[in-house]
Amino acid sequence: MWKFLTILATIVVLSGCASLNELRSDVSTYSLWPADRQPGTYAFERLPSQQMNAEQQNLLEDAAHRAMQQAGFTPAADPKTADVTVTLGARVTAYDRSPYDDPFWWRGGLYSSRFYGYPYPFPYRSGLGLHFGVPFGPSTTYEREVALLIRDRQSGQPLYEARVTNDGYSPSINSLLAAMFEAGMKDFPAGGANPRRVVTPITAQS
Repeated sequence: MWKFLTILATIVVLSGCASLNELRSDVSTYSLWPADRQPGTYAFERLPSQQMNAEQQNLLEDAAHRAMQQAGFTPAADPKTADVTVTLGARVTAYDRSPYDDPFWWRGGLYSSRFYGYPYPFPYRSGLGLHFGVPFGPSTTYEREVALLIRDRQSGQPLYEARVTNDGYSPSINSLLAAMFEAGMKDFPAGGANPRRVVTPITAQS
């Protein structure tokens, strides 16, 4: 029995370690990419508002390079001669959640572990003794999102759009950007069932 429990505990620990190096995101992609067109050269294009925040856009573009190259694109030596332009965006939205937001919180609903750390029933102590339930009050979670739009440079026609979201307890997104853009380009040029869950590795470059 103890041997079985030891093996089970080891599996749980190893699974947890693996999840720390992986990012699970919900991805939606929309493609008008011509079937006979091959990936070519690309250059990033900044909206007027994005040009006012060069440091942030540099961060996004640095993170997206790997995803573009894995999809078969190469950076254009001269942006004016690029085959396509790529527009990027990112945002983080805060949400305050309470267990009462989920009508099934009291029976261990879907979001009891997602937002409160562990699933019901879980024993915890209070001044009244040992109880089963969720001892936390409202908790802030953060939805992180990136967007990517590829256009034909000459015509301006949109050819491929990707939106990638995930959530967690931290508003930090910088270390996840590369993995998120990779998730958005993973199935390029195909679209797909939207949204769908995509798992990508978090590397040192991320």
